[in-house]
Amino acid sequence: MLRSKPVKAMSPSAKSRLTFPFQLLPLLLAALLLSAPGIIRGQSSASLTPGPKPADIPQGWKPWIGEYWFGQYLPHSTTRAFGTVFELSEKDGVIWVLKQEGKAEEPTYKPQEKFALNQPPPTDPAHGQRLYQDQSGDHRVLVMGDVGNTKITPDFNAPQQVLITPVRPVAELRAEALAASPPHEDGTFRKPELVELTTLDPAIHLDIRYATTNDFLGTPVYTQARAFLQRPAAEALVRALHKLQPLGYGLLIHDAYRPWYVTKIFWDATPPEGKIFVADPSQGSRHNRGCAVDLTLYDLATGKPIEMPGTYDEMSPRSFPDYPGGTSLQRWHRDLLRRAMESEGFTVYEHEWWHFDYKDWHEYPILNIKFEDLHSGQGLASAQ
Repeated sequence: MLRSKPVKAMSPSAKSRLTFPFQLLPLLLAALLLSAPGIIRGQSSASLTPGPKPADIPQGWKPWIGEYWFGQYLPHSTTRAFGTVFELSEKDGVIWVLKQEGKAEEPTYKPQEKFALNQPPPTDPAHGQRLYQDQSGDHRVLVMGDVGNTKITPDFNAPQQVLITPVRPVAELRAEALAASPPHEDGTFRKPELVELTTLDPAIHLDIRYATTNDFLGTPVYTQARAFLQRPAAEALVRALHKLQPLGYGLLIHDAYRPWYVTKIFWDATPPEGKIFVADPSQGSRHNRGCAVDLTLYDLATGKPIEMPGTYDEMSPRSFPDYPGGTSLQRWHRDLLRRAMESEGFTVYEHEWWHFDYKDWHEYPILNIKFEDLHSGQGLASAQ
């Protein structure tokens, strides 16, 4: 047994020397936290990345990635009366043909066939599974056995957005929506403080589709191409941007605050099978509260939008945040955007990879202020 040395009594001065560092501990911790803002605000830029960045696939394969359909299909519509859906996607350096099963709202995907990524797309009729363009050159076809399946989703760089056929003419719906009133809300809400996003950072770019004909209705719905958020949400968006910039990315805004009357137009124009992609005006939208934003990434070096597994406002399972198709690089970028936004208090919408709601959305009222009635001074927007 080892014998311990006797403990000598400490003098008061010795005790004070031992306790002094512990008195400084709160100050030391505060200094540490102030010197590492990433600890307070969430992930740093480096920790945002969802694993190593994958290589892009060969250019020859890119136009073939997407959704293929065999059956009765109505162009520019979400209606699919019957048939089979196949997904051509890439994972782990292999091109996979996935068969979509289950309901469109909750699909599952079963691998069917695969192609070598380092070989060009097989077009030889001798292949049991092959790819070809029809005689018009307008349609890509995936042949499974002796059945041709036509590609129904757009290429990433397609100039025109996927359209739906409105239930009624948009001009008629607009007149009705402008004459209607938002739902009544009980409770106490924060005073709205909308901020115009382009005044906050030059790396915030706009592509407000609803102010153009290149939206899912094929006609402008907004009167101006502008984007606003409530101040806390806007500041959180800028913090997310600042985490993405060291990685080479900026933010491209498609939509933010949306007047209530526009939500009503969208709802009334959309067929029943597409309702999961639009908000119910009787409940109001988080866009109406100034606490939702639709956005994507763009490359800071080129200014070009980043490719994602699906296109903006596409009414298909490719819009779901956990859709397994597309390419590894597209999914990596989609997940990077999500991680950046979630690190600053946003939550992705379950049916749209581009739609993020800010955590305090329920504290703000439904707004119905038209863009032309908002003026912006030092970023802060208010009704004229």
